[in-house]
Amino acid sequence: MNESLQSVDIKDIMIAYQRIKDVVKRTPLQKDVILSDRYNCNVYLKREDLQDVRSFKIRGAYNFMQSLTKEELKRGVVCASAGNHAQGVAYSCQAMKVKGTIFMPATTPRQKVDRVAFFGGNYVDIILTGDTYDDASDESKAYCEKHGMTFVHPFDDYRTIVGQGTIGLEILEDMDEPISHVFMAVGGGGLISGVGSYIKEISPETQVVGVEPAGAASMQAALTENQVVKLDEVDKFVDGASVKQIGDLPFAIAKKVVDQFATIPEGKVCNTILDLYNENAIVAEPAGALPVTALDDFKDEIVGKNVVVIVSGGNNDIDRMQDIKERALIYQGLKHYFIVNFPQRAGALREFLTLVLGENDDITRFEYTKKNNRDRGPVLVGIELQDKKDYQPLIDRMHKHEFSYIELNKDEDLFHFLI
Repeated sequence: MNESLQSVDIKDIMIAYQRIKDVVKRTPLQKDVILSDRYNCNVYLKREDLQDVRSFKIRGAYNFMQSLTKEELKRGVVCASAGNHAQGVAYSCQAMKVKGTIFMPATTPRQKVDRVAFFGGNYVDIILTGDTYDDASDESKAYCEKHGMTFVHPFDDYRTIVGQGTIGLEILEDMDEPISHVFMAVGGGGLISGVGSYIKEISPETQVVGVEPAGAASMQAALTENQVVKLDEVDKFVDGASVKQIGDLPFAIAKKVVDQFATIPEGKVCNTILDLYNENAIVAEPAGALPVTALDDFKDEIVGKNVVVIVSGGNNDIDRMQDIKERALIYQGLKHYFIVNFPQRAGALREFLTLVLGENDDITRFEYTKKNNRDRGPVLVGIELQDKKDYQPLIDRMHKHEFSYIELNKDEDLFHFLI
């Protein structure tokens, strides 16, 4: 191990590949015709969403647990995870007949919790606690120390990192042509530090691109300060990559092997999730769709090139699809929410419907904020436009007909409180 050197020896990645290959799937590297046509290049998707646990996390978890002594395995393992690492640990516990305790944020989608229980069976106990990964992590480490168990870190451990690095080995073995760019999501940094290390050692001319959600860009915050920092808050929507603090070891490694970073708005990721499903029949979770979204930011740079995108996971709860669609519409400028104060005159509601709303505008939500004095009280109104160009005419008509309003899309605190 090269942990003291803050680098990865690719021989360790090769050893890890041999260690995990009988349990972990060698996922396909598929050329995506639709994305290739859209960006005028050759786009290949590394389909880690096709693992049995539907994410790459099984690689690092299984490699880590395979490195433990018999005595350590007998005492059992503990992990904290927003879902995918938990599934990898649970799967490994059942495969190796090892007892595990798994801490997950209380905000984790039910689908992921159920899958952890399925893969772990009688070998795992699940404890839901806190709102974020960091909350669950703090409690899990205290539990681990109290009971003398081994903590399986999702990203900040050399054994986990080299396990994830096996993806890079498979990519380069499966590609016959030179690769210009490899795009992957960055959460805690285990994936990019492992894969990036292998890619840069074997194919140094390949650009390694890390992609973070705008609401949880902990790697880029660390790069700005040139040290690991903890974000005060994160947007939890891209749950597989919403980490307040990048790992110490991944940060040290990534500084050397990552060439570029991209920051992607959560709403834009939602567009990609829907496109992948509708156009490619790929069910990607937000973190899995995140690097695909980044292709748009690099469209001029990748023309005519061979690029690889790691679709890191496909654990997307169907209950989230309405929220995903909503976020996509808001990002596209097609969905707007207002608190409208109706003028104190008779027929104001009828005027709003006939004079303010455009011919193709659709009211999707109409809710009185006061149960008394409905005729003159403020109203929460959701309006979906057919074209984002219809927005300004709508605003102009509200002013013309003296309807005062607060636009919730532009007031983040009020928006999240009411919507």
